[in-house]
Amino acid sequence: QVQPVESGGGLVQAGGSLRLSCAASRTIISINNMSWYRQAPGKQREVVAIITPGGSTNYADSVKGRFAISRDNVKNTVYLQMNGLKPEDTAVYYCNTNPRVLLSWGRGTQVTVSS
Repeated sequence: QVQPVESGGGLVQAGGSLRLSCAASRTIISINNMSWYRQAPGKQREVVAIITPGGSTNYADSVKGRFAISRDNVKNTVYLQMNGLKPEDTAVYYCNTNPRVLLSWGRGTQVTVSS
């Protein structure tokens, strides 16, 4: 299986913004729901946001109104714009298909939010 490649994470102060990117194969991104997941230390991986091939989106309650997921099928990339970041958003962020995980998990990108 081909791994997605996540990027864009970093260290930011509370209230700041980051934009994450996920590059994956065109055949996967263009026809599947894509999600951003995150895993904080000592916690299970959770779904943060999902986008359908048609562009419909949905979000975890904890990020609604602050995060926005989008996709560019030409660039084979899924994005996550994160605004109003909070310390509890600190985690490693991954992308993959949803609900079935079809890709090997990538290395993810670390997001750290300081208070």
